[in-house]
Amino acid sequence: MRIKDMLISIWAIISGIIIFSIIIFLIGYIFFKGYKVINFNFLFDVPRGLRLGQEGGIAPAIVGSFISSGIATIISSLLGTITAIHLNFYEKSKKRKEIINFVIKTIGGIPSIVLGLFGYTVFTLYFGFGRSIISGSLTLAIMIFPAIEMRIDRAFKEFDKNLILASYSLGVSKSYTIWKIIIPMCKESILSSFSLGYGYSIGATAPIMFCMAVVNSPITLNITKPTMSLSYHLYILMTQGISEEMAYGTAFVLLFIIILIIIFSTFIGKNRR
Repeated sequence: MRIKDMLISIWAIISGIIIFSIIIFLIGYIFFKGYKVINFNFLFDVPRGLRLGQEGGIAPAIVGSFISSGIATIISSLLGTITAIHLNFYEKSKKRKEIINFVIKTIGGIPSIVLGLFGYTVFTLYFGFGRSIISGSLTLAIMIFPAIEMRIDRAFKEFDKNLILASYSLGVSKSYTIWKIIIPMCKESILSSFSLGYGYSIGATAPIMFCMAVVNSPITLNITKPTMSLSYHLYILMTQGISEEMAYGTAFVLLFIIILIIIFSTFIGKNRR
């Protein structure tokens, strides 16, 4: 048994070193290839050049990504929190719980390109939103809903049941117990779920290709208009051979934002512990 435990420990250490090395190499490589174009104009100017994107900046893509991901996170967070509350504290039927969980997991397993086609058909065409930020945000909300809901559901499941029973035994209502005791004590996990969902949506490309993203647009806060996004702009720069240097600069900005979100989520988790 000692030999087996030692082999497992060595395997775990080697695996950890390999994964850590790959991550460091990936971040370092993108930084080395992209830092040369990072300047004020790149972050706050619009795309320019004979072939659009060879010069100028990515400000519309940054703003578009922040807005669409923010709206998507708000929508999916509200739905995910309410769904998790219902499943853990109100739904009595195990069969209905299993069905709802099955549907949520199925949504989480749908390829993002299929969700993009669904968003285009339903929000862009059927509801008449057209190619717009709201169409892309609703599609992103569907994509990140399972990830947020399942994390919040797990937080509720891990909550100390003795505290809940003690609250009920004192005559406190279920709604008061949920909103004044359970949610405040799980707020770090819930906020962490929201931030990770935001990071998940800001890096998505396929769900917004048909619904929201365009090659070029001005900086806009109008959710009924189409806009650029970082992930789609990166895709266009590389696939169309416009500028590898600008593509790596865009990748650097996108990766930097995602890393900040992960650090924020980790910080919240440490506060909870």
